[in-house]
Amino acid sequence: MTRDEAETAALIGRLVSPAAERLVGSVADGEDQAVEAALRPKDLDEFIGQEKVREQLDLVLRAARARGATADHVLLSGAPGLGKTTLSMIIAAEMEAPIRITSGPAIQHAGDLAAILSSLQEGEVLFLDEIHRMSRPAEEMLYMAMEDFRVDVIVGKGLGATAIPLELPPFTLVGATVRAGLLPPPLRDRFGFTARMEFYEPTELERVIHRSARLLEVETTPEGVAEIAGRSRGTPRIANRLLRRVRDYAQVRADGVVTREIATAALAVYEVDGRGLDRLDRAVLGALLRLFGGGPVGLSTLAVAVGEERETVAEVAEPFLVREGLLARTLRGRIATPAAWEHFGLVPPGR
Repeated sequence: MTRDEAETAALIGRLVSPAAERLVGSVADGEDQAVEAALRPKDLDEFIGQEKVREQLDLVLRAARARGATADHVLLSGAPGLGKTTLSMIIAAEMEAPIRITSGPAIQHAGDLAAILSSLQEGEVLFLDEIHRMSRPAEEMLYMAMEDFRVDVIVGKGLGATAIPLELPPFTLVGATVRAGLLPPPLRDRFGFTARMEFYEPTELERVIHRSARLLEVETTPEGVAEIAGRSRGTPRIANRLLRRVRDYAQVRADGVVTREIATAALAVYEVDGRGLDRLDRAVLGALLRLFGGGPVGLSTLAVAVGEERETVAEVAEPFLVREGLLARTLRGRIATPAAWEHFGLVPPGR
């Protein structure tokens, strides 16, 4: 399998993976993207949460506007669904500049990147999602483009190849990645501003849900909103998705008002419990607790026990369980924490 075929297969696998199908998954499907476009805030004042990032970014953009220059390149890191794409659009709006959106997996050759860069307008914002998945040749071309606003286009092959320098208009690159550490240091160091997006607190998610409900014309109560926020895993994208599913339930089986009782009943139908765990999460923890006495147990054995692929358990279920303190990874294998026993109402062996 060639590198291009491998990248394509990986991208397809990501799109059809369980993470893309879960109600509490952080990957955006077609419906999510359409709704997010309608709910997306237009400026920093309207953006909810990420207070430090907003303040720092506001200073960067204000200073650039005062100088009459393009803004520094910006790197946004954090889990999917926290607002990286939204912030990139806000940067373009604040700088009154157009925005071009692409992704790392789509740029597999240096020529792909050169074509994009050469067509940019002065001051334009280039948003590069999943920047850590860009090919190495394109990545090396990006170094010079970011620093000197210039790229060398290679014409010809072999001994007759010639490098033609191509001057680029000043532009702002906004890169997005799940972890800044996935980027090579030479690329990471060329960003003038780096921001780490944190998971949202329940009170911040309540503000997000109230705003979304108003835009979607959904009648809610504070208790209903709080119930949804508590199950949203600290992610606005998941909060908006749960709101839409609870709205559907309220319209079909109630009077259309999202109350605590309606939210609880609706999310029970969709198998999302009070801590935001879904069927896969509970299957992993349930097997660990009931079949293996809380562990330690190897990842492959645990995956067989729940009937899932090893990668699915490790990459889809475990990150949230570890972050919630329900599961721990050790050298001997996975173990359940006391909080996991308590969540399932079980008593640990020997207690």
